[in-house]
Amino acid sequence: MGLTEWAYSLSESLLSDPLPRRWEHSLGVAKRARSLAPIVGGDAELLEVAAVLHDIGYSPAIAATGFHPLDGARFLREQEGADERVVRLVAHHSCALLEAEERGLRRELEGEFELERPELVDALLYCDMTTTPDGTQTTPAERLDEIVQRYGPDTIVGRFIQRAAPEIQAAARRVDERLAQVSADSQPM
Repeated sequence: MGLTEWAYSLSESLLSDPLPRRWEHSLGVAKRARSLAPIVGGDAELLEVAAVLHDIGYSPAIAATGFHPLDGARFLREQEGADERVVRLVAHHSCALLEAEERGLRRELEGEFELERPELVDALLYCDMTTTPDGTQTTPAERLDEIVQRYGPDTIVGRFIQRAAPEIQAAARRVDERLAQVSADSQPM
């Protein structure tokens, strides 16, 4: 079984029954990741694998701390022996350090998992923050609003996402600029 097939199978087994909407979101995030192949080059498969796996930490079968990036990354490392780069992307997806700080887990996350290359961190964040809970495409602003509405502005997730909003918007702009540059470079003169 190839890396991508393994990742989809694992994510489906952990999310599709207990959390079908989370599974649909993960599929949508992976679809967005495939669309970024022109700007991530040789890391396209890595990004897609991390995208489909990014939310497995929500699965009741593996949730331990209640902080899904940490739970997912630990499971991938300890139970699956997953590629370290995939593990790092899952651990740090979508400004996870800021949420870890809200939860009192920042030292733990930073101490266990190094950051992956910034352009890949941006790419995964972009995929997550441009995909609705149902797996359809959206804008970062709409996604941020949806998260605050769903969780509430005064919850851990609500506070974190409001703090992270400027970085999420900046990362999305960086990815959009890279996509625009690739598109411009591929246009005939």
